[in-house]
Amino acid sequence: MLKGKTQEEIRKDLPVSGAYRDETTPIAEDVEVTVAGKAETVSIVRYLSDLEILQYRGDVLWTCIAAFLVFIMQAGFAMVESGFTRAKNAVNIMMKNIMDFCIGTIAFLIIGFHIMFAGPDEPLFFLGKTEATQWGFAFWLFQCVFAATTATIVSGGVAERCKFTSYLIYSLVICAVIYPIFGGWAWGSLLDGSGWLEAVLGVGFYDFAGSTVVHSIGGWLALAGALVIGPRVGKFDADGTPKAIPGHNLPFAVIGGFILWLGWFGFNPGSTTTFDGNLARIAVMTNIAGAAGGIGAMAAIWFYTQKPDVGMTVNGFLAGMVAVCAAVDVVNVFGALIIGLVAGVLVVFSVIFIERKLKVDDPVGCVSVHGVCGAWGTLAYAVFGVEQFSMTVLAAQLVGIGVAFAWSFGCGMALFLAIKHTVGLRVTAEEEEVGLDIKEHGNEAYSGLQVDRHSY
Repeated sequence: MLKGKTQEEIRKDLPVSGAYRDETTPIAEDVEVTVAGKAETVSIVRYLSDLEILQYRGDVLWTCIAAFLVFIMQAGFAMVESGFTRAKNAVNIMMKNIMDFCIGTIAFLIIGFHIMFAGPDEPLFFLGKTEATQWGFAFWLFQCVFAATTATIVSGGVAERCKFTSYLIYSLVICAVIYPIFGGWAWGSLLDGSGWLEAVLGVGFYDFAGSTVVHSIGGWLALAGALVIGPRVGKFDADGTPKAIPGHNLPFAVIGGFILWLGWFGFNPGSTTTFDGNLARIAVMTNIAGAAGGIGAMAAIWFYTQKPDVGMTVNGFLAGMVAVCAAVDVVNVFGALIIGLVAGVLVVFSVIFIERKLKVDDPVGCVSVHGVCGAWGTLAYAVFGVEQFSMTVLAAQLVGIGVAFAWSFGCGMALFLAIKHTVGLRVTAEEEEVGLDIKEHGNEAYSGLQVDRHSY
């Protein structure tokens, strides 16, 4: 453990901060010793024991596995979004989900990671000093897939009418600047930063796995995008009555929903970034909330329309897992059940309200699933995530929710308006009628197949 070195020699090997510690670097700790019969606490430095090295490697391995599961959610988002929209735009949606991850990765690598986690003395452009440790790579990868998820959420709100080049621009800005800045306010201390929301009102804003930091940020950006770009051609009658534009492949959307459910077992348990027994508990709470959300949404839409709609049910179980992210590490079984159930009911009536009252065309329901239900789950922490209810904790959660909305919606409006008045945000009416697959990409998703026109 000491490798034959003096304390002074070992101190020279100490990393700048614990965030840059590798399995071969020493750690500093306080130990209690007895001197002349009197107990004293002294600070020593030492190298890791074999057992601690094993734990370190387990942390790296689990965080990477969790990141891989979150990455698979890109496929889930692509399938849900394309299934809920028309066949003539399926290639475009697949391309958007490919490129928001590709562009998001590079943007987060170059600048986003630095903005979100850098301390005052350690730049993190292109990974910075985290590149010197196995843990640095694992942590960066996990945070990168979170950033890409935020950008992917926005895709659904502007589906079927957004220019592909404009999509690339806003994905870049979201992953490089908008998401990392708020993420730093809420999660900066996970590495070398320090976010002001982490200490707000003396209790701190709490969001364990991103109900607000990831999901609501993406949802409110999607709302801004949908407002600026406007509804799809034919979505609303002259009097503002919404018309159904059915998705072309609901089984595809359901399979995508299940892939997202699988990915959530990395999204929430992976947020521990530690290989320990709490993983199972968090996975179970995630599963309970998702199942309750699916039941709640099915019951709500069945009551409202007299039919158990499959699309709403998919959005219900997604909403349940979005909502529980904030408090999933601390809620009990009852709390996870209630959070998920309420989210499932809430998402149904939120979709209806946003479409019929606000006249916003959100083809996938991402504003409701991620924005509204992310806010609900974050607020629910103040009731179900604490041992004793406190108005201060409730206020801190409300501050975080409000700041997230103001920041993401405000930045989103500025970003989408800037794109609209420069390179243009929306395709032409002719391109929208023919479909973005042919006009933007020169491809057909179902070439050679005769597609029913109502789904086209």
